[in-house]
Amino acid sequence: MAFLAQQGALIDELIEAVAGIPKTRRQQRAALRDFVARSLQGHTFTRTNQFEVQDRLRGLEERFAVCGREALAEALDQRLGSLQQHQTPTTPEVLHLLLELADRPAQHAKLSDLDALVAPQEHAPPPLTWREIAREDGWKNERDIWRFIDYAPGSSDEDGVDVESHASLESRPSASSSSSAPEIPPRTAQDAAVRPQGDALLQKVRGSQSWRHAAAADSEGRPRKIPITTTQLLREALFMLAGLPTSLFDSACDPIAKYQLRGVSWEVHRALVTSFAECGLKLAPLRVVADAAEQSPLLQVFQDCVQRALRSFDLELSRIQARLVHARQDNAVVVTPISVLEELGPRLAPLEALADIVRHVRLERNSHHTLRYLELLYRAVGLAQLQGNRETYRLLGTIFFDCFQVYLKPIRLWMEQGELVPGDRSFFIAASPTKLPLPQVWKGQFALLRNPQGALYAPRFLDPAIHRIFTAGKSIVVLKLMGRHEAVRKHKATAEPAMDFATVCPDELEYAPFSELFDGAFRAWIQSKHHTAAATLRELLFRSYGLSQNLDALHRLYLMSDGARSDAFASAIFGHLDARSPGWRDPFTLTETAQEAFSACLDAGRLSAAVDPRALADAGSPPDARSSVRRALPAIRLHYRLPWPVHIVVTDDALRGYQALFTFQLQVRRALGVLRAPILPLLRRGSPRASPDLALYCLVRTKLLWFCNTLLTYLTTLVLAPAAARLHEDLGSAPAAAAADDDDDDADVDDMVAAHAAFVARATAEACLGARLQPVREAMLDVLDLAIRLEDAQRDELERGGGGKGTERRTMTDEEGYEEKGTAGEKMEGGERGRSDKSPTAVLREVHAEFERLLKVVAAGLRGVARASKEEAAAKWDLLAEMLEAGIKM
Repeated sequence: MAFLAQQGALIDELIEAVAGIPKTRRQQRAALRDFVARSLQGHTFTRTNQFEVQDRLRGLEERFAVCGREALAEALDQRLGSLQQHQTPTTPEVLHLLLELADRPAQHAKLSDLDALVAPQEHAPPPLTWREIAREDGWKNERDIWRFIDYAPGSSDEDGVDVESHASLESRPSASSSSSAPEIPPRTAQDAAVRPQGDALLQKVRGSQSWRHAAAADSEGRPRKIPITTTQLLREALFMLAGLPTSLFDSACDPIAKYQLRGVSWEVHRALVTSFAECGLKLAPLRVVADAAEQSPLLQVFQDCVQRALRSFDLELSRIQARLVHARQDNAVVVTPISVLEELGPRLAPLEALADIVRHVRLERNSHHTLRYLELLYRAVGLAQLQGNRETYRLLGTIFFDCFQVYLKPIRLWMEQGELVPGDRSFFIAASPTKLPLPQVWKGQFALLRNPQGALYAPRFLDPAIHRIFTAGKSIVVLKLMGRHEAVRKHKATAEPAMDFATVCPDELEYAPFSELFDGAFRAWIQSKHHTAAATLRELLFRSYGLSQNLDALHRLYLMSDGARSDAFASAIFGHLDARSPGWRDPFTLTETAQEAFSACLDAGRLSAAVDPRALADAGSPPDARSSVRRALPAIRLHYRLPWPVHIVVTDDALRGYQALFTFQLQVRRALGVLRAPILPLLRRGSPRASPDLALYCLVRTKLLWFCNTLLTYLTTLVLAPAAARLHEDLGSAPAAAAADDDDDDADVDDMVAAHAAFVARATAEACLGARLQPVREAMLDVLDLAIRLEDAQRDELERGGGGKGTERRTMTDEEGYEEKGTAGEKMEGGERGRSDKSPTAVLREVHAEFERLLKVVAAGLRGVARASKEEAAAKWDLLAEMLEAGIKM
């Protein structure tokens, strides 16, 4: 009831404050009161999300820190911590209300407003004021010490302007105190001068500065030059070189023409001040860089180096000024502007070279300042060494290595941890935003950044080392995926060499070219981080994942290095084709056949076979599939499952090259298999009429056998075997040799990938599988088809001579019960058809003529392409043409 009464009172106050209905209108107030009560009882508003409020407060604290309001961020953090001890159920609502009411607190909030929340101390000591300090020190009534005196010509002591400070205003004596105290005369600037020559010294100072305000025209209004002394010229020139405002030079370091050195002509004066102005103008870009606000860490280090160089130069200017003061006291010492210029020359030369770099970068608006500074510093260091400028060489070399240390940080992180600095736009490596499959991590997960012109997004002097840097980091990434990174970190090969100017460019090697010194030092630095990861990954590929064994398995399967087992697999496929059985296209039958053939020399569980559905459409019906080597054989695919680290070396493109070599050899073996059928039935016929046909048949068959054996011998002994041997030599398959010497430059994974890709490209090119030899390859396949056509024609002749008796056969029956009956001559190209209308002699003569024509086409094509090409495979093509030309003379 107490809650309802309190709620009713609050509703009445709300109605009176918002609606403004007078109390006399009781009925309307009652209706409105009931409406508000029902609305409050049935509201659907949820409580404030306290976690969202906490996140917003933490985000506000981070915003304060980012905007440079660290003190305000610390104050907010302290009060949030104190609030944890005084939490109430309504604390989130209160904090949410304050957040909603806040209006850009990072810009408008004042830390001084928190002082109003501090309760005053009851017995706090009174604050110290300037009035009490003035009373204690005795300068309470000395108002004249705050007077500003104008040193312009014609000014006097009475011209001083009485400007009172806040302290003097607070310490103004009251009427009672001034009446009781004795009258003290006011002090002036003359009283502050040194006694006893105070007046003379003051007048001397005034006179020395009067030239700044002298009139540049005579009494008649004609322009005239204001004479200045050598000391005044040197002082102004030294101030200008130090970046200070002067009266003799403007803000752009240009000399002001109304002054002239006393006792010299205008041309001489102009030459002197112009020389100083040129020096100041060359230093101006460095002053701008020293005062700029840089965000990039490398540019911040460069800015710090520029500031240190300028600070050293300013100290030299101070020493010259000190000598100039002593020279005025000792009349025997003469200081001239020319001598000062000659003395500053060696100090200015390094700074001018550094300023040229800054000016060059500023002019290149589209270039990346970070990389350009490194490149130009590298070039300038080498140029200074060639010119013999030792000071410039040392200064620029030191600055270059200081900046290069910053650039080494992302390189070190990448080569040691395989990680990239988030948001770093100056590094030349980028990661893919999507996570790729494990076999594609090495090739596709990371990439080198390039500009629109195709150049690497890195300093040019790092180009020789980019590949090793890139592969070292990728090696670490792959080792992490293998779970072997910790072993590399524990067994680090060598310590990191120092990369500073004193170590890389010692005095005893000052005549050695800077580029060679840097390349040698940086190569050693990279080797200290690259060798361990590369050697470990290489050893794991060979020993743990069996790279050599898997390559041997691929060579046995695709390159048919084991001829007996390859013949067993090929003969089974040819048997299905000759029997018109669909078993050649059944993946289970093909896989079983392949595993039975190669089970003794490799892991048969990894081997499978299938038929490419895209190439299966060209095979046609079973008679069509056996009638040409172009039909069914290109559709057969072998698959050997490799460990994913081995897949890094054996890429998908390489496997496609393997498949092309496998298909071509299978086609050659198909023709050989057809030609090796026995000819005993022809010899038993004994018909005199058949003797000329038999002789012609044996001639054509011999030439076809010779062509197929020559082509297979060329592929086996002159292409595949030497290429495989060279591959093992390039890979260095013995892991012990890879770890034998830490100083050896062993092949890394990228080198192994390149070596294997080169092997596949070389083998396919020498096997006439390239695009340039496609017409020659088509002619070779036509020759292979002639072998099938020859044997089909002889089977037809046998069936004609025998009347079809005794030649009826039953085909092979597969698992589905497929069965076909008929004679061999009744199944021809295009499906069921009759025997050929041509006579056997005509067919033989046609095959023989076509073979002779195609043989000349192949030989001439190989010769022509070999002579017009500069490829390494051209010598092999020429050799194959020479081997085939021997058959033309038969």
